[in-house]
Amino acid sequence: MIDYQLLNALSAVISEGGFEKASKKLFITQSAVSRRIHQLEAKLGEPVIIRTQPPRPTALGKRLLNHLQQVLQLEVALNVDALNEHSSLNTPLSVKLAANADSLATWLPEALAILDTESDCKFRFEVISEDQSIAHKRMKDGEVMVCISSSSEPVNGGLASPLGAIRYKAIASPDLIKQHNLTSLTQLAQVPCLVFSEYDKLQHQFLADINGSTPEYIHIYPSSEGFKQAMIAGLGYGLLPTLQLGDSLQKGELVDLFPEYYIDTPLYWHYWQSESPQLKALRKFAMQVAANRLEPI
Repeated sequence: MIDYQLLNALSAVISEGGFEKASKKLFITQSAVSRRIHQLEAKLGEPVIIRTQPPRPTALGKRLLNHLQQVLQLEVALNVDALNEHSSLNTPLSVKLAANADSLATWLPEALAILDTESDCKFRFEVISEDQSIAHKRMKDGEVMVCISSSSEPVNGGLASPLGAIRYKAIASPDLIKQHNLTSLTQLAQVPCLVFSEYDKLQHQFLADINGSTPEYIHIYPSSEGFKQAMIAGLGYGLLPTLQLGDSLQKGELVDLFPEYYIDTPLYWHYWQSESPQLKALRKFAMQVAANRLEPI
């Protein structure tokens, strides 16, 4: 029998990125966290953590984290059933979710704002902002209950439902175009471009598609909301979700560099096979919102 107190310690160390932060999350001492990890490893006869900075789970550790997430899903259903017996919806159910920043800034808030009457419970969300290509790893490592990823491949023990695609357009400000005397798309490799993070390769894909080049002058700007403002200010060009464009093209604040061109990034809702009725209601609601806001896949 696995002691879930020990598994919770493992989960906290991995999700928080260290023993000290895990101790604060669990409200115990750092040495107590360390003891629980050692107890778990002694019980299983092999390491569950690779002691790097930050710590990483071993193959066994990943399997344990996957198992823990599925158990937590079952607990969600059991807790809600108990709440319903007492006609109380006052205790929120915690859901840890990984999603990309552009989803967080556009369609996802509406998708998470499900009414209590539709889900038969209240949710408390812990949302992790992660690139859509990396969020899948969070799910695979058992760190989250739900993730929104560009990968359609379910993790072991999980399933994936298609949501739709975020459409991106190549955008710049009139000032940037004027400053760099931009008259041809072939010049873009030398013009400053904006990327959200080291994992954001949309701008690279754009240049590769139009002229086979790569960006030589890159600003890393890790703010989805600030990305558009940086473009308006003339800091660089970039790929912006059409959901964030608003009326900026009509007002002349921004210019579509290549009106015929766009990149659609597909998104999938990943969840565990042991999905509770309440999390299923959340997923169905999110899919309805996504169908109205995103491009079809």
